[in-house]
Amino acid sequence: MISVDNIGVQFSGHTLFNNVSFVINETDKIALMGKNGAGKSTMMKIIAGLDKPTSGNVQFPKEAVIAYLPQHLLTDDNCTVFEETSKAFGKVFEMRDEMARLNKELETRTDYESDEYMKIIDKVTSLGEIYYSIEDVNYDAEVEKTLLGLGFKREDFHRPTSEFSGGWRMRIELAKILLQKPDLILLDEPTNHIDIESVIWLEDFLVNKAKAVLVISHDKAFIDNITNRTIEVTMGRIYDYKANYSHYLQLREDRRAHQQKAFKEQQKQIAEHKRFIERFKGTFSKTNQVSSVERMLEKMEIIEVDEIDNSSLKLRFPACRRSGDYPVIAKDLSKSYGDHVVFNGANMTIERGEKVSFVGRNGEGKSTMIKAIMSEIEFEGECKLGHNVEIGYFAQNQASLLDPDLTVFQTVDEVAKGDIRMQLKNILGRFMFSGDDIDKKVSVLSGGERTRLAMVKLLLEPVNFLILDEPTNHLDIKSKDVLKEALLAFDGTLILVSHDRDFLQGLSKKVFEFKDKRVLEHFETVDDFLERNRMEHLQEINLQG
Repeated sequence: MISVDNIGVQFSGHTLFNNVSFVINETDKIALMGKNGAGKSTMMKIIAGLDKPTSGNVQFPKEAVIAYLPQHLLTDDNCTVFEETSKAFGKVFEMRDEMARLNKELETRTDYESDEYMKIIDKVTSLGEIYYSIEDVNYDAEVEKTLLGLGFKREDFHRPTSEFSGGWRMRIELAKILLQKPDLILLDEPTNHIDIESVIWLEDFLVNKAKAVLVISHDKAFIDNITNRTIEVTMGRIYDYKANYSHYLQLREDRRAHQQKAFKEQQKQIAEHKRFIERFKGTFSKTNQVSSVERMLEKMEIIEVDEIDNSSLKLRFPACRRSGDYPVIAKDLSKSYGDHVVFNGANMTIERGEKVSFVGRNGEGKSTMIKAIMSEIEFEGECKLGHNVEIGYFAQNQASLLDPDLTVFQTVDEVAKGDIRMQLKNILGRFMFSGDDIDKKVSVLSGGERTRLAMVKLLLEPVNFLILDEPTNHLDIKSKDVLKEALLAFDGTLILVSHDRDFLQGLSKKVFEFKDKRVLEHFETVDDFLERNRMEHLQEINLQG
C-alpha cells in the first residue's frame, strides 16, 4: 500500500540512516523501535510528509489518507470539544453543504437548456456519487463514542478547548484522527497523556477498527497488544520482523548471536590471511598468491555487529531511618473546587513498607489526593503523616520545574549535600549524562532527559516514603525497567500513579480506585483489577455511545 523506497537522511555530514526500504501493507500494525536518537521520529515525519529525506522517497496511492499524531502539538481555541472533534468529518460536511447549495440554485434557475445549468447538474451528480457511496454514519454518535472512550465526560463536550490542558487537547487530536478512519495512522508516543482505561480502549480500537498503524511507544504492554510487526532502526539501517515487541527482542538476540559468530570467524580468517602475507611477502614463488590474498582483504566487507545500548539507568535509593507504622492515615477526606466535587468522604490507611497504586481516569482525583497528602492544597477531613516520614515526591510536572538556565551539573549540585557531592559525575553517568552532557543547559534537553534529571534530584536525599506521579512519561523501556527494579528493591512505602501497565505489574498488591467522586480500596494487583474492569469498561463505552 505505502512504499518507503531507499530513504536516506543526513544532518551536517552525519548519516542518520541510508538506503532504507520497506512496505506498509493494509493491515500491518507496526512498532517502530530503536534507541533514542536512532531516527524513529524523523522516519515517521518523512512518511507523514512533514519532512523530506536527503535521498529516496515515499510512494502511496493518490486517494490514501495518512494521519499523524506527533508527541507535541497546538490546537485552536475557538470552538468546543465537540465542534473541534467533528472537524474530522469536515470534508463530508463540505460535500453535503455544497450539494444543498447547488440544489437550491437549481430550484431557482429557469435557464434549463443553458450550458451553465448542465454544468451544475453534472457537479451535483458527481458530488452525489461520492457522498452517497460513503457508509451511512451517525456522525454525532461516532464523535460521542470516541470522546467517551478517550476519557471525556458528556459535560465536557460543550466546553471550549481552551479550558483543557495539553494532554486533553492531544486526546481531541487523537479522536479526530481515529474518526477519519485513515489508511495509515502514525502515532508518536500516543499513551503519554491518557489513563489506563483510555489506553485499553485505544488498543481495542486500533486492533479491531483501524487499518494500518505505525507507532512509536515506550509502553511495552501497549505495543505488544496492538502490533504484529516490528521495524528496528539501528546504526543507519533497519531490521524488519513479523513479530510483536517481546518476540522481536528474542529474535534480535538470535540475530546478534549469529553476527558475533560470523564476525569472530571472519576476524580469525583475516588474521590467518595477514599471517600468510607477512610470512611469504618477498618470496618470489609466492608473489602471485600474496597479491591475491591482499586484494581479497581489500575487497572484504567487514561484518558489523549491532550495537547494544549499554547506557543504563542504575537507580539506588539510599538508606533512610525507619518511619512509623502508618505513614498515611486519611479520614473522611473531601476536596471541591467551587461546585465541582473531586472526591468526597475518602478513607485511606497505608502501612509502612506497603506499595500501592492509584488508578482511575484523569480528572478523578489521583493527583489531587497526592497534593492533599503533601499538604499542597486545603481540604476537608483529616490527613496525617506518620512519625519520621521522609517523603520523596515526583510530580507530573517535575521535569518542567527545572531551571532552564542551569546546566545539568549545576541542577544537581544545587541540591546535593555532604560527601555525595563528590559522586555527582558518577551518579549523572548512571542516568546517561556522560562527558559533555553534564555541561548542557536544561533548556536544550529533551523531555526524557529532563525527566531523568528530575529523578536524579529526587534520589540525592534518603527517603522512606516515595510518591511518584507518572514518573515514566518520556522514559525509554530500558530506563523504566531499571527504575522498576529499584522500586521493587525499595524497602520504604510507595504510592505510584502510572498509566503504564507493564511498569505497574508486580509493584503493588493494593489498588486505590478513584471513580465517581469516591476512593475505593481493592486488595489485589493492578493486573487483577484491570482484568476485572476491562470488559465492563468497554461495554459501558459502547452503551454510552
